[in-house]
Amino acid sequence: MERFKFLKKEEVSNLPKTSGVYAFKSKREILYIGKAINIKERVKNHFQKSSFRDNLFIDKVENVGFIKTNSEIAALILEANLIKKYQPKYNIMWRDDKNFFYVGITKQNLPRIFITHQIKKEKIKNGKQTVFIGPFVDGTSLKKTLKILRKIFPYYTVKKHSRLPCTWCHLGLCPGPNPDEKKYKKNIKNLISILKGKSAPVLKSLKKEMKKAAKLQEYEKAAGLRDKIQALQRTISHAKIFEEIKAKKDKWEKIEKELKKILKTKKKILRIEAYDVSNIQGQKATGSMVTFIQGNPEKDFYRRFKIKSIDKPNDIAMIEEVLERRFKHLEWKMPDVILIDGGKAQLNIAIKTKNRNRKTKNISVISLAKKQNKLYIENRKDPILLKKLSKEVADLILQIRDEAHRFAITYHRKLRKKELFG
Repeated sequence: MERFKFLKKEEVSNLPKTSGVYAFKSKREILYIGKAINIKERVKNHFQKSSFRDNLFIDKVENVGFIKTNSEIAALILEANLIKKYQPKYNIMWRDDKNFFYVGITKQNLPRIFITHQIKKEKIKNGKQTVFIGPFVDGTSLKKTLKILRKIFPYYTVKKHSRLPCTWCHLGLCPGPNPDEKKYKKNIKNLISILKGKSAPVLKSLKKEMKKAAKLQEYEKAAGLRDKIQALQRTISHAKIFEEIKAKKDKWEKIEKELKKILKTKKKILRIEAYDVSNIQGQKATGSMVTFIQGNPEKDFYRRFKIKSIDKPNDIAMIEEVLERRFKHLEWKMPDVILIDGGKAQLNIAIKTKNRNRKTKNISVISLAKKQNKLYIENRKDPILLKKLSKEVADLILQIRDEAHRFAITYHRKLRKKELFG
């Protein structure tokens, strides 16, 4: 494990501006360990804008240590390992085992991964052999890190997988109902190594495996390993990955503010669902529902509908059927806004349908007509041209509409192909 490089507290201006881990040390012991995107700025904040907690130890600090990392993810993992090693008094004082975060890995043929606060309870629940990695201080960053790593090394989060592929399978985040046990265990082993800060041996092993596959002319396997290596390298070396997440959040807040103004509402807008129908003369008609949360597509909440009540061209009736069926699913989280592909008539049927249920009455409805991209809005007489809105809002509405159309037509083609070829 890397060691801290220490400076006198009077020399904090010489600290690096990179991501990494820092430590406050008295004459005899390390008092506190933290991670930062910018070590210099974070340490200066401790001294200049001291919190109540800082004031408990800041006057005892004589030296400030630091270890630079290539990324925030590396800093998150290193911080956990160093807290475990040094047990700093003021980290432990504020966080008992119930407040630290741990990654649990069960001991079974197909281990599952989970995050927990309470190791003792999980050992009783999952067996004493369950492995725990931590402690991690920042739960949000840990969850985001696992989400990124799961794309590279898919894993289970449930005790027993269904016999059919789940939503996570379609997203490439789950190994599915019948995985290669040897390959899965290798993925878990690699994931554990990375969470323990040992990414270099993992990359070395993957590169060796890729070369071997290429030599044996197993080109598909070699290509898969190459993609995995590149994804892992990007993850490990991406120093601004969480900054980008924050930038997306800031962008969404700006979009949300404008949407509230357009819709004349004060309620929070997080979830937007969009609907479209696809058919040829009413035949094999399908409806689609796509979901965007804070401006980002969430494909595990997409849904498809095979139109049942009508077999002739009637987009209005089809939209009505799709919405009626969707609103029956109260277990699905309700949207804040519904976007319909169409004009005034489509808007009106959507309003009429959602007003039949008191639990959906408060959902705002908009529709986007393809001609001139006119946006029709509930409780507003005249439509707004999309080009009159800010670029961010206009682009998002177009993106959501186009995604609903793509999703509907893909399913429609699939049904037609099935009918033609059996």
